[in-house]
Formats: sequence, structure tokens, C-alpha cells
Amino acid sequence: MELIQKNPDLSAYLGADEAVDHHHPLVRETAARLARDAEDSYAYASLAYTFVRDAVSHSQDAGDPRVTWRASDVLAQGTGICHAKAHALAALLRAEDIPTALCYQRLAHDDGEGHVVHGLVAVRFGGAWHRQDPRGNKPGVDARFSLDGERLAFLPDRGAGEGDYPDLHAAPHPAVLGALRAAPDRARLWRTLPTAL
Repeated sequence: MELIQKNPDLSAYLGADEAVDHHHPLVRETAARLARDAEDSYAYASLAYTFVRDAVSHSQDAGDPRVTWRASDVLAQGTGICHAKAHALAALLRAEDIPTALCYQRLAHDDGEGHVVHGLVAVRFGGAWHRQDPRGNKPGVDARFSLDGERLAFLPDRGAGEGDYPDLHAAPHPAVLGALRAAPDRARLWRTLPTAL
């Protein structure tokens, strides 16, 4: 699949906004701590990815009812669904001047009822975009940071109506962000997340 950079200005993928708040002190402190152990930007990106994937719990996997959506809140509370974790990873990467996009997949809902939009990121290295999925591993899910072939959490089943969206967004998709911001808890969020973009 060919990824489509929605904004031709690469600097848009370094920007901060309400959800990807990489100027927040907690995001900056976390980025600085991770950067101390990285010899270059690739190593930093891998460390940041692993940190978000493993140290921030996926709220559904953990049974956590809280809904986070702002990167700084995700890091402070240590939990979030895929979209929130993608916002946190984008903020940590952009804090170290690594262009990062938000991107999406359409997957079958966990309960088998319909579909839901799944969030991930793409990082720019070597003149190309590379998708990464920081949702967190569990039995049957083994996502890894990779610039040499995708190692995502899920491979869409086209026969089941699943698929990849090729668009690379500089900011969270409004439908996703609206659902996250409006949900009082994860149970309600599960009923209001978009089923398609």
C-alpha cells in the first residue's frame, strides 16, 4: 500500500496540537529521559516506541475504564486505547524532531459486532514513511518497531470488511478525537468510536 502524505509540508508532521502536546513538560521530560540512552534518532524512535507499547497499558487489555486522549495525560495516567497511545508516541517522536503522522485501519470490533477504526502512527526515516503500532502486545499480537517491513498488531482481513487507510494525518482525525473527548468512560467510548473514516 502506498501511504499518502495529506499535507505536503513535512513540518506539519512536527507540530503540536491539543492531543499531540509535545511542548508539555511531562512529554519533554519523558523524551529527554529516553533520548539519554539513544545514540541516534533511529535508536530514539525505537526506544520511544517500546516505551509507549510496553509502559503505557492498553486500557481495554488492562480493564481500565479511564479514557485518555491528550499525549501528556496518556503518559501521566499510564493508560489509553490505541488512539491515545498513538498520540503519546507521536508527541514523543515529534519532541525529538522526528516527523510523525497519525494513520488508521478499519478492523472488526473485538466483540465481533461491526467494525471500529484503529489508530497507529507512521514515522519518516530515509525519505519514506514507516507505519508502527504501539497498542501493546498480548497473546496473538506481536507488534514491533521496524523500518524493514511492517510489524503491526493487526493485518486487515479484506474479506471481513477490514482495511488500511493510506492517508497520513498531521493531526488526529476529527471523528476519532471527537469520540475520545466526549466519552465519559471506555465502555461508552467503545459504542461511539467511528466504524469507518
